[in-house]
Amino acid sequence: MDEETRTFQIDQKVVYPSQGVGTITAIVDKEFKNENIPYYQIYLAVSDMTIMVPVHKADGLGIRPIVAEENAQKALDLIGEAYEPIPSDWKLRYQMNLDLLKKGSIMDIATIVRSLYHRSKVKELPILERKLYDSALKLLEDEISFSLNLPKDEVEKRIFSRLEAP
Repeated sequence: MDEETRTFQIDQKVVYPSQGVGTITAIVDKEFKNENIPYYQIYLAVSDMTIMVPVHKADGLGIRPIVAEENAQKALDLIGEAYEPIPSDWKLRYQMNLDLLKKGSIMDIATIVRSLYHRSKVKELPILERKLYDSALKLLEDEISFSLNLPKDEVEKRIFSRLEAP
């Protein structure tokens, strides 16, 4: 595989949906069925884990670069906007939000955080949904923090000030 087909560079920050923000630490060739396959080696600080992803599968897995400042700001703005009520059936709501998390755009993640935060103010979230909310919130904080070059606690304050705005 030639260099032009590689989307990411070493030391680039990327988002791996449902895993977190990571750094490409290397691009290595591994032999598989007598063929050399290039892999991204991605270090995920949030879980202190290094994963290997075949370069040709990265796009299909939703791995993408950190969003530009403008899109990080749009995600913050979205959190403070009015929204459509979400289904009261938690299983349906969980599946909808899980699908959004797998798509992995910053706007999808902001939508999950906004809807589940407001739902939790009405009624305590079931455990699975609470974990989904926590994951989405962490992912959103991490990506916005890297995109806007702000400390995570500052990003957390900005998110909650918008969520709690009247």
